[in-house]
Amino acid sequence: MEKILEAVGYLKSKGIVDPQVGIILGTGLGKLINDVDIEIRIPYEDIPNFPVSTVDFHHGELVYGHYEGKKVLIMHGRHHTYEGYSTQEITLPVRVMKLLGIRYLLVSNAGGAMNLDFKRGEIMLIEDHINMLPNPLIGPNYDELGPRFPDMSAPYSKLLNERMIEAARKLNVKLNRGVYLAVTGPSLETRAEYRFLRRIGADVVGMSTIPEVIVANHMGLPVAAISVITDECDPDNLQPVKIEEILYYAAKAEKGLTRIFEELIGGL
Repeated sequence: MEKILEAVGYLKSKGIVDPQVGIILGTGLGKLINDVDIEIRIPYEDIPNFPVSTVDFHHGELVYGHYEGKKVLIMHGRHHTYEGYSTQEITLPVRVMKLLGIRYLLVSNAGGAMNLDFKRGEIMLIEDHINMLPNPLIGPNYDELGPRFPDMSAPYSKLLNERMIEAARKLNVKLNRGVYLAVTGPSLETRAEYRFLRRIGADVVGMSTIPEVIVANHMGLPVAAISVITDECDPDNLQPVKIEEILYYAAKAEKGLTRIFEELIGGL
């Protein structure tokens, strides 16, 4: 709690006041920033107790400004367990954003499609998830943040999901819907692992997002998430994945994701 409140106090002192929407931008997803009327940018390393991004293609800054008529607080780059952070450290920024005032949280990530009906360069609305990362709620519970045993029967906001589906239909953007599964990484999966993960009900696999979603639910914060599909994980035709290709298809899919976020946020 002390670490969270110290970060909140610092950001308030820098002029971040009453943001309405929080956004977490995942791998290769940063162009949305170009459409934000930015007032404040703060590197993560300047914020007390914030993890620092160690991945080259995650910028590592907190951005505050106006977007589609709303005050937004954007994590331009995120953190992962494969960087050596605990899920408690990864989710500290979500707790900070909630205490600063955000009413909604939108999350994006890059992932590999095991559902062979999904193609690279498309996007998927996360309707449910399977967590294979350590739970960020392990350890002492702070009642002022949320209950000891938060319900997870509907972790993704029905209202936000319905509005994103409506936005995609209006904008003529293909929006797949399915189940996201998170693993630790950083190694990608074997053929046998892809078969296993698909068999237990996952459509897309990645290395993030679920800890943030769990903490948002713990704090009563409505959350929605979209995966951009950067590779097709067909175990019978598996090819080595190159990071350059992941970033290429993330950028391709980002256009649709950004349009949906714009429509959604403008209507909140």
